[in-house]
Amino acid sequence: MPARPAVRYVDRLPGTVDMVIIGGGVVGAATAFFATRAGLRVAVLEARPRLATLTTAASTGAFRLQFDNPEEIALVREGIELFSEFGVRTGLEEWDLGLTLGGYLFGALTDQAAERARRLVQRQWAWGVTDVELLDGDEARHRFPYLSVEVRGARFRAGDGWLDPRRLALGYVAAASNPARIPNARAGGGAVVATSCRVTALAIDARGRVDGVVTDRGAVSAESVVIAAGPLSGEVSALGGLSIDLRPTTRQKLVFPDLPEVPADAPMTIEEETAAHWRPNGGGCFALWTDPGAQSSEATNDPVPDQTWAFGLLDPSSDHALARLSPFWKDVWARGTDNWYLQAGQYEYTPDRRPFLGPTRIPGLALNAGYSGHGVMASAAGSRIVVDLLTGAMPPEANAFHVDRAPVAREHDIL
Repeated sequence: MPARPAVRYVDRLPGTVDMVIIGGGVVGAATAFFATRAGLRVAVLEARPRLATLTTAASTGAFRLQFDNPEEIALVREGIELFSEFGVRTGLEEWDLGLTLGGYLFGALTDQAAERARRLVQRQWAWGVTDVELLDGDEARHRFPYLSVEVRGARFRAGDGWLDPRRLALGYVAAASNPARIPNARAGGGAVVATSCRVTALAIDARGRVDGVVTDRGAVSAESVVIAAGPLSGEVSALGGLSIDLRPTTRQKLVFPDLPEVPADAPMTIEEETAAHWRPNGGGCFALWTDPGAQSSEATNDPVPDQTWAFGLLDPSSDHALARLSPFWKDVWARGTDNWYLQAGQYEYTPDRRPFLGPTRIPGLALNAGYSGHGVMASAAGSRIVVDLLTGAMPPEANAFHVDRAPVAREHDIL
């Protein structure tokens, strides 16, 4: 049996590379893969002792085409295509992402929410996502018997799903570390990874162009630098004198290692009104709620969970209880299980909730950040776009996510 492809870690930093990537989460890892495929020599610098252990590890790893704008649909569609062919596209035929096409189900408990969902689905159909189903309450309960009798309607797409986000991130980097395995990769590329390596300065030459980075372990020269540091991307950008409108916001995930009430074959199940949602995970589940009132805060390497937040999901009397949409959660509360724990991470919201991709006003310095909670699902296309912009394979005018765009007001989806 062939050896598992290894990530190429280094203790000594290379003196010169084509591209430095700041951040070793799923977005930085994806950037390394696409840069390697383009024939670039890459150094991935991660401040933490291990890759993909901050926001990537706290993610639910989910993906969907049920979006509120065609540009992000195109981003995620490209990602789903890569996920489904990951072994072939990367040359890591044996790599298991834990890919599950479990579907996304949004349930509406009011006529108003059902009408809003209907309008959104009609737009999605017009954007080419024609396999989203609109269900009335009876149809939804017939298909998904655990739904409440109060459900007025639902939208469902069977091709949405989830994967293991750390496996995805490590797969990207393993492929970048083994460039000979990547089909149709340009010659000369490849990645090395340095962990426990914090960037302390951006090197800017006399022309005002980025010339590499300075770290607590030495300097690396590079033609281009990509900031892919998740919620810390604003702080890293400030090292170059840039002010980027990123708004780190704490989000939490309730993890049940074992929960027999949860149907193992259920889709990601979301309430339209509150965005409280859950999905099966092994013999247990993940449960989440995107609090619309949560305020942005300072970026942190150690987001702290809050148990009060968990009780807001579990207590049936809560205005965003999971039991509103799926009554079996009342049984979970009644039997008083304490076999759960919390994980916390930070979304990095942009003003229009769409990522910042591509060059900044400093030549050679690019952003790959601001995914607003969609980094796993959009990591492939977003990173490919950044690399294509830096190599000239994509004209700047084709980039809908450029850093200096004016935010466009629109009706946002709930997640």
